[in-house]
Amino acid sequence: MKYISFILLLSCFKISTLSAQQSAEKNFFSTKDRFTHLLGQLQVFELDPDLTDHASVITTRWTQNEPINRYLPPSKRTRDTSLEIRFKSMLDSLPARTSMYAKNLSTGQDIAIRADIPMNTLSVIKIPIMVLAFREAEKGNLDLEERYEIKNSHLRRGSGLIQTFQPGIRPTIRDVVTQMIITSDNTATDIMISRLGLKNVNAFLSEQGYEQTRLLTTTGQLFRRVWEMQDSAFSQLSHNEVYKMGFPNDPQSADRRFDFEGDPNEWLGKTTAREMSQLLEQISQNRLVSHASSTEMISILKGQFYSSRLPRFIRFDVAVAHKTGDWPPVAGNDVGILFHEGGPTVVSVFVNQNRGDFNEVEKTIGLIAQELVQEWSP
Repeated sequence: MKYISFILLLSCFKISTLSAQQSAEKNFFSTKDRFTHLLGQLQVFELDPDLTDHASVITTRWTQNEPINRYLPPSKRTRDTSLEIRFKSMLDSLPARTSMYAKNLSTGQDIAIRADIPMNTLSVIKIPIMVLAFREAEKGNLDLEERYEIKNSHLRRGSGLIQTFQPGIRPTIRDVVTQMIITSDNTATDIMISRLGLKNVNAFLSEQGYEQTRLLTTTGQLFRRVWEMQDSAFSQLSHNEVYKMGFPNDPQSADRRFDFEGDPNEWLGKTTAREMSQLLEQISQNRLVSHASSTEMISILKGQFYSSRLPRFIRFDVAVAHKTGDWPPVAGNDVGILFHEGGPTVVSVFVNQNRGDFNEVEKTIGLIAQELVQEWSP
């Protein structure tokens, strides 16, 4: 039998030591409760060298009533199965293609639901574009204070405020990056892709070990393709012509939009819930850029204008640094960092190919964030 008899033996020794130091009656109940909790925490683990190396620190910390999950090697940490079952039921109730991953960065607890399936990022892919911008700025290859003149050819439909101003305004590159995130500005996005290079964004992701997360096209090319789905002759449209035309609204346009969102060849970007959460974890732990740049990126993410998903039920109690991705009513994603007591927690929820009420999509994502904060806070 490969179960954890060695660790339990150490734990029993620790309990007996405590008994000698404390009153018998008080210690009996406190150690009994902790021992029962330990059995529940560790019953899923098997004894192996990786775990026995951590045995002494596990038993020591356990007797101090600290979360045992924090001191286990990553491969041995417990999964919050009760929450996972609940969240899976919530996501499965949506008539959509869904996935999620959440991880408490203080305890290591995680939840994974179809977390390694490639999903349509929509505007969530703008996060790695922002990261690369700050990396290039730190290398001296990009001046965030440079003024950039907005021209008619830069304008893109969809989300964002830059398109509402008369061409000729000259925001800084820092302003452009900020608008790309907080209003999910598509004009800003294509400006930054042009400045940084699509291939360079993907090279950065590859260097960091991301196998599934990639930027696939620009928003301008994406919107032109929407018109091409109606008539191949539209392939010759300029970006400014596409902008002036807006989006198709013929009787078949809704069906085409649904098919378009579900086709991986037409995605703005792709990722998995696990990989996007990993990227957020790296940002929060200053592992991609300096502490100052990481703090600024988190501040930008906290300034996100759209609060109908992850922050929906918690925004007055918990700071949320997040980025949405939209193709309503067909798809709605939200990924972010929840700064709650006992956290922070990174969470990524993707909802693609939705055939139901889009309000239910947003509400479900909000409820997931609310329960994470409630269950993973002391």
